[in-house]
Amino acid sequence: MKRALTIAGSDSGGGAGIQADLKTFAARGVFGMSAITALTAQNSLGVQGVFEVPPEFVALQIESVVGDFGVDAVKTGMIPTASIIEAVAAEIRKHRLSPLVVDPVMAAKSGDSLLRDDAREALVSMLLPLATVVTPNLPEAERLCGFAIGGIEGMREAARRIRAMGPRNVVVKGGHLRDPLESVDLLYDGERFVELSARRVETRNDHGTGCTFASAIAAELARGLAVADAVRAAKDYVTLVIERSAKMALGHGHGPMSHLALLLPDSSPP
Repeated sequence: MKRALTIAGSDSGGGAGIQADLKTFAARGVFGMSAITALTAQNSLGVQGVFEVPPEFVALQIESVVGDFGVDAVKTGMIPTASIIEAVAAEIRKHRLSPLVVDPVMAAKSGDSLLRDDAREALVSMLLPLATVVTPNLPEAERLCGFAIGGIEGMREAARRIRAMGPRNVVVKGGHLRDPLESVDLLYDGERFVELSARRVETRNDHGTGCTFASAIAAELARGLAVADAVRAAKDYVTLVIERSAKMALGHGHGPMSHLALLLPDSSPP
């Protein structure tokens, strides 16, 4: 049994964060473990509150898991402060945890901020250089690079700039582009670009797509897939989950997805 560790925030609504990560790990066939960086009071409508976990306790969670179970891949999500980022990066270096997938979470689907302003520099200087893959969406890529992205060429330039920050591979997610037919993500390994496209599904049940995508990549890397194959498998998984979740009716805003998608036939309710 391969083992994957998520280091991220808890979403009380169950759609994103630690909850989405662990559901994804299970669906992809790996044993999931967690180190929680923050507790959020959160639902489909937004984030009502955030309680940050002390950095030393985040580090202790990682120490506890690594010392007993071992880790085959790591995914990071919401890490709200520079001090927690520093503690996480220190543990990753100390235990040589790899492969590492960094989802540079900066805001919830509702737009509520999940990253303090002073933590961006810590993310860039301490965590990105350790990453095997980093998976920014367009708003996150724009914030990292400092320019607006309006299409594929902008995504290419952003991928180049972000890779120069240290990660070995960059996936710029194009879900925020206004293409009504497809969603295109761009993988860059420093030498070549690979475009990964999938049909766009119109649904409000898309809370946690970024967490799910990054966690699926980590799960596939834990199982031994190469980066490009892991990213493609994760893209296919997220697309399937969104399709199967399109008719769910949970919450009054951006609803959660169903990670039971692979366990139920097409005609079954989620």
